[in-house]
Amino acid sequence: MMSAVRTPFGERSTAAEVAAGVDLSQRRAIVTGASSGIGVETARVLADHGAEVTLAVRDIAVGEAVATSIRTSTGNDAVDVRRLELADPASVAAFVNGWTGPLDILINNAGVMAIPELTLTPRGDELHFATNHLGHFQLATGLHDALRASGSARVVSLSSSAHLYCPVLFDDPAFAFVPYTPFVGYGQSKTANVLFAVEADHRWSRDGITVNAVMPGGIATGLQRHIDPEVLERARREAGANAELKTIEQGAATSILAAVSPLLDGVGGRYLEDCNEAEIVSSRADSDGRHGVALYALDPANAGRLWEMSERLASLLAVS
Repeated sequence: MMSAVRTPFGERSTAAEVAAGVDLSQRRAIVTGASSGIGVETARVLADHGAEVTLAVRDIAVGEAVATSIRTSTGNDAVDVRRLELADPASVAAFVNGWTGPLDILINNAGVMAIPELTLTPRGDELHFATNHLGHFQLATGLHDALRASGSARVVSLSSSAHLYCPVLFDDPAFAFVPYTPFVGYGQSKTANVLFAVEADHRWSRDGITVNAVMPGGIATGLQRHIDPEVLERARREAGANAELKTIEQGAATSILAAVSPLLDGVGGRYLEDCNEAEIVSSRADSDGRHGVALYALDPANAGRLWEMSERLASLLAVS
């Protein structure tokens, strides 16, 4: 039985506090979705500690503005911007093919949330699943050789407590039969993000690559743009008096912990929240809505099944 990850950090720790004393010079990192929200702070902290950071973004102009700000605030000029549209397999393939040399840190931070209506990609994949999981799966597996070349790489897969809404619907991931709702669609993709970490760590740990999933916490960012503000506020109230939103700096802390902290050397396949490993919950009723990880999201059989399904879908995407 592996011991749970426990650190001196917690819910209100900041990314800068978690990274204190860590030297990332000579380390290369990619942060997806690094043009807004906690992705910006994640990239900034990495750069502030000497890493060479690539911002993988959909909008190059916005990304360049963020990169300029990071270069100015950190004094690190090794911050570049590359286009990445995760829902477009051709864009992911172009990004992978354009990467040369080793990669030490991959933070799969980008995502879409609570899309109001069922939306399918041109190939027929549900948009949450295509963006949050399949795109990142294609990216990470495509960069596997670069990660292996590092010798001690880390991959961070951003999930959410919303995974408690829904397991992966293996027989109907595109909601052809199961009724679609925004949080069930989002929740399925966030469960997939955890299962990816479980299976990737199992497959890649022998290559010196550790993979963990993280729940950043409740943060007000553009990710919630599809959600009615009244609905969001009601959900916060229902979560209890302690459901105060995190700052951007606090929201990026668990990602930074998983990406760079020596406390996690050689530790993978975990679901982390508030800078510590989450407790397993048996049902949503046993959670306050913000904490805990479902057993189905850590199940090795589910993780292996998802990997095989993702490989099959990725091969179809490659020839479509």
